[in-house]
Amino acid sequence: MKSVLVTLVVSAAVGLLGALPAIAAEDGAKVKPLMQKDLPNYPGKEGLMISVEYEPGGSSPIHKHDANAFVYVLEGSIVMQVKGEKEVTLSPGETFYESPSDIHLVSRNASTSEPAKFIVVLLKNKDAPVVMPVE
Repeated sequence: MKSVLVTLVVSAAVGLLGALPAIAAEDGAKVKPLMQKDLPNYPGKEGLMISVEYEPGGSSPIHKHDANAFVYVLEGSIVMQVKGEKEVTLSPGETFYESPSDIHLVSRNASTSEPAKFIVVLLKNKDAPVVMPVE
């Protein structure tokens, strides 16, 4: 099931332009690509913006991004943790950062009764995978 989510996210987000429908994942997450833009001042790089919605109790499997990832919480609360760091709970207006070498151990909705929504901006190599599973 974890590899299904990663495949769905990668398929939906890499190389796509324009508005796309949200993708429902089996673990209670919906990922929607919002914008993709080549970065002309940084040859071979692109910016990608996605929204992630977690149903109550929703989460993502352990993964990494070969990207600089900037997270901004819009609704609800989410729990995040990268390897070597403490787990943090973020509320609307709070932010989180992942480096290209970080392993994202925890990414889940803090609530089992309310949804959560956040935006992720990824600065990455053009055509590189958005998400890579980590076993």
